Amino acid sequence: MDKIDLPEFQITSLEAKVDTGAFGSALHCHHIEVLEESGKELLRFQLLDPSHPEFEDNYYYAHSFGLKEVKNSFGTREERFTIITPLVIFGQIFTVEFSLTDRKDMRFPVLLGRTFLRKRFLVDVSKKNLSFKKSSLNKK
Repeated sequence: MDKIDLPEFQITSLEAKVDTGAFGSALHCHHIEVLEESGKELLRFQLLDPSHPEFEDNYYYAHSFGLKEVKNSFGTREERFTIITPLVIFGQIFTVEFSLTDRKDMRFPVLLGRTFLRKRFLVDVSKKNLSFKKSSLNKK
């Protein structure tokens, strides 16, 4: 587990599960729908749950999005919308593809999979919040 920022959505210190067993990364969303604006498709969604401390009753929009078949944690294939957005961890900005899914029953609203982690990070499962601790030390 570590903490990340999603600057495009003005969300900071969001808990994320670092999961080397997961192929892709996922972001908890709900009320996901495709709208049409000026003849072009637009994806509208809400992030997090009302019970989450970072929840704001805002809709977010993505002009650029995809649809991908993903195998969920139960091994069932499902189609999910995907977006690409900046993520900040260890003070660095990365561009990450997230599948949008309902993670309300999961402990963490964000899952960082091995596609994002590969060739960037060495994962030590005995540690947590390393990026948060590092950024807190740098602010002193």
